[in-house]
Amino acid sequence: MGFYINIAQGGTVNRIYSDTPIMGHEVLSMVNVESRGRIVAWRVNRILRPMGWVVDDDADVEFVDTSTFEGTEVYRSTLTFVLVLACKRALSKDVRVKYSMSDSYYCEFPGEAAESGDVALVKEEMEKIVSSALPIQLATLPLDKARRIFERQGSSDRAKLIQCTGSDPVMLYRCAGVYGYFGGTLASSTGMVKTFDLNGFAPGFLLRFPSITDSEVLPPLQVVPKLMDVFREYATWLGVLGLSTMDSLHERVARGKSLELILVSEAFHGEALSRMANRIIDRGTVRLLCLAGPSSSGKTTTSKRLAIQLQVSGKNPIALALDDYYLDRDRTPLDESGGRDFEALEALDIELINEHISALLAGEEVELPKFDFVSGTRKPGPKLRLKFDDILIIEGIHGLNDRLTADISPETKCKVFISPLTGVNLDSHNRIGTTDTRLLRRIVRDYRKRGHSPERTLLMWPSVIKGSHKHIFPYEEGADLLFNSSLVYEISVLKGYVEPLLRAISEYSPAYGEASRLLSMLSFAPVIPSENVPNVSILREFIGGGCFED
Repeated sequence: MGFYINIAQGGTVNRIYSDTPIMGHEVLSMVNVESRGRIVAWRVNRILRPMGWVVDDDADVEFVDTSTFEGTEVYRSTLTFVLVLACKRALSKDVRVKYSMSDSYYCEFPGEAAESGDVALVKEEMEKIVSSALPIQLATLPLDKARRIFERQGSSDRAKLIQCTGSDPVMLYRCAGVYGYFGGTLASSTGMVKTFDLNGFAPGFLLRFPSITDSEVLPPLQVVPKLMDVFREYATWLGVLGLSTMDSLHERVARGKSLELILVSEAFHGEALSRMANRIIDRGTVRLLCLAGPSSSGKTTTSKRLAIQLQVSGKNPIALALDDYYLDRDRTPLDESGGRDFEALEALDIELINEHISALLAGEEVELPKFDFVSGTRKPGPKLRLKFDDILIIEGIHGLNDRLTADISPETKCKVFISPLTGVNLDSHNRIGTTDTRLLRRIVRDYRKRGHSPERTLLMWPSVIKGSHKHIFPYEEGADLLFNSSLVYEISVLKGYVEPLLRAISEYSPAYGEASRLLSMLSFAPVIPSENVPNVSILREFIGGGCFED
């Protein structure tokens, strides 16, 4: 008996009939799709599947290309698998994917530096693998067999990780006799990830991939040297805690070391903030502290804890709320869709901000504005005057943009970029993206403080990311100081809050696929109760119970 496949394309739906099982590639060949060359997967009944997935019953499907966040993740995971294959073939070596950096992954060979000749050989082998368009096949195997396969491949961390999830059977991917496990969907052929590059970056190298805006062009490589210092410090933290990948976190939790993980992690944050305050004071000329970071990076808690550290050192920090400098709503600029663009820099009264900051730093009294978010208008606020040695703090998504402080001497201001820049990787080939960490934080906070459903947060997240890449990340390189707001234990605490929210999303929701991906990722993490999280922790900004909450 035959079946129907409903194919969603933009605002239309095409319907085809088949009386035999059919794969995504075959369905794609039957319809006219503009983004055909960029398609890497398809959703089958709202669940992301490889193009080789077979449909044999009525189904609603939609093709996924690299202009979407899901498609971008498929592309990057597939390219990582190609890198793993190339390292084995060209050098008989494994590779560790460690950090994300400017549309690239920073990678290392375990225990040794990457020589330029080795990087060239791996790149050449990757090009061969891609041009050969080798099939990547989905393999469903019993848990015990999957473990043995990874142990034979020398991937003991991966073998332990899949044991921790308790899933049986396990879905692996196989290409050219090598098995991979990525906790998500891969493209069905190595020929679908043509755009990439490898660049040496001692002691490792960078695997570069296209951005979400253009799958055929690599964006300019913008490396922030200060990031490597953050990465090295984080590696030291992990070493002190006895952590490497998620399987070691499972082991620590099983041994009853959760409290120790929390306390030591928080102590690291405290030490980092203390050092940051000392560096600000040691400059001797800083009067203006500019803080910025993407959504859910922990800016509020970081700014308040940093202010406390400055007070300990004899300084008096005063905060200036940039949100009070919004233009009246009827003067807010419009975005490309015709809606009010409240994230645009021009939504703020730039001239007035510069005028007030200059006046305050000169010791003059200023009547601050107060924005009424109900009426959408600005009203008179309190008066403020700084003492000569006071430090003015401004915090917001545009905090590092020099147009807000154009009249202030560079010697007088210090720029701080805040974001969860690292995390505990799942295994040597799979990392938990810092964007996902921020998304999990935001889902919990939005539900708790703003009454937003997890579905609403997921659906608006792409626009939040777009705003971050436009208004925040371009200024990261100009920051004087970087603060890594990651906590090694936070995914395990967030899991207890966010899993029930994600599981409540209907399978018919447009957010169901993304919710399923996040649930899959969370399945690898152990659960750590939140009762021992200190009330000064950045994590409290999201789960509640913090001492800095309004």
